Amino acid sequence: MRIQPANRRLGILLSGRGSNFEAIAGRIASGKLNAEIAVVISNVESAPGLERARVCGLPAVHIPSQRRPREEFDREAVELLRNQNVSLVILAGFMRILGRVFLDTFPYNILNIHPSLLPAFPGTEAQRQALKYGAKFSGCTVHFVDDALDQGPIILQSAVPILNEDTVETLSARILKEEHRIYSEAIELVLSGRCEVQGRRVLIGP
Repeated sequence: MRIQPANRRLGILLSGRGSNFEAIAGRIASGKLNAEIAVVISNVESAPGLERARVCGLPAVHIPSQRRPREEFDREAVELLRNQNVSLVILAGFMRILGRVFLDTFPYNILNIHPSLLPAFPGTEAQRQALKYGAKFSGCTVHFVDDALDQGPIILQSAVPILNEDTVETLSARILKEEHRIYSEAIELVLSGRCEVQGRRVLIGP
């Protein structure tokens, strides 16, 4: 199945500082990524990423998620994304699991980035997991989002070495640099219709 979003309008979901959002916005501003950020949504009102979006002149919306059903949050967010004519949803440090409302509205049009070489070290604190396990390499993975945590079909990966002296902080910084690079590359691949999903594999076409 070839994935072809209807347009190049992105909806960004974040819960924290928004460094991946900022990297994507920078690529767009410099002409290196042909896309448009339609809206930035956060479930955390104080998220620095929301303020960064406002500084960039982008619509930045807080949708609270605490003490409310997940489906209620999802429906409100999906309605906003659809009103903004978003075709591709980008999770940039968004710390909530999306439900069927999202997945059914944007099938294979939701991307996530994870700080490990999936399927190794899914879930939280992936860098700490890699160090504790004694892995020699880690990295980051951009994947389509499905109904299983960090298990969607993989679009791109980038590996970094784990050094003897590494801490969680130094490894995280090395991985983050690669996250900023490959996330925009993966977005362009999807927007250009170059990704074909065959089971668990994502084939990259010309």
